[in-house]
Amino acid sequence: MDINKLLLEDERIDDLNRNNYKVIQSKKQFCFGMDAVLLSSFAKIKKGESVLDLGTGNGIIPILLEAKTEGEHFTGLEIQEYNVDMARRSIIMNNQVKKIDIVQGDIKEASKIFGPASFDVVTSNPPYMTANHGLVNPNEGKAVARHEILCTLEDVVRETSRVLKQNGRFYMVHRPFRLIEIINMLTKYKLEPKRLRMVYPYVDKEPNMVLIECVKCGKSRLKIDPPLIVYKAKNEYSDEIYDIYGYDK
Repeated sequence: MDINKLLLEDERIDDLNRNNYKVIQSKKQFCFGMDAVLLSSFAKIKKGESVLDLGTGNGIIPILLEAKTEGEHFTGLEIQEYNVDMARRSIIMNNQVKKIDIVQGDIKEASKIFGPASFDVVTSNPPYMTANHGLVNPNEGKAVARHEILCTLEDVVRETSRVLKQNGRFYMVHRPFRLIEIINMLTKYKLEPKRLRMVYPYVDKEPNMVLIECVKCGKSRLKIDPPLIVYKAKNEYSDEIYDIYGYDK
């Protein structure tokens, strides 16, 4: 297959350093960042499990999870038509059409689209900012990815709880400044936080990401993982980040 024939104008192909997989990205749209890669490493998917990624964008999280885990099937839900098309072309490029589906639809309707208790695991890298947080990007695709324009934190958590099986797991990456709101929302919908890990740009800086694992109707007991440090020096990743990305040191 000539993979370049799958590209549209202003698109590129990026290597994921996993199983020779690649992903198509658009120079004009929101491109995946470190948060998606860290979430795919934090999430624990067991053999034979079914996984739903809410707000999948260009499909990066299902593609990485398929590469890293023994999950049975992966589904990405995405509302923006352009991203759906781009993600589907990446899946064709990686010969993953039997294991990954990309469904166009609204996160707020996830439980109607898939039905209740349909998945063992749900993942999400949702918009971090409310309408009151910072400037909204004039590019619609980037604005939707960063700000709660088409869905809110509550939409994501509510629909996750509905589509998860009993004792199913939810993995999310978000911002620490909203952590109290996040935990309150999770427990409201019976998603019990079980594991939490803060991500720090440098060892002496404040955390700028938080990774959370929840269990539907789980018992109350929270484990705090060791901090994840991104850089050990300027422009030099920590050893753990190299391992997560699959880079040679």
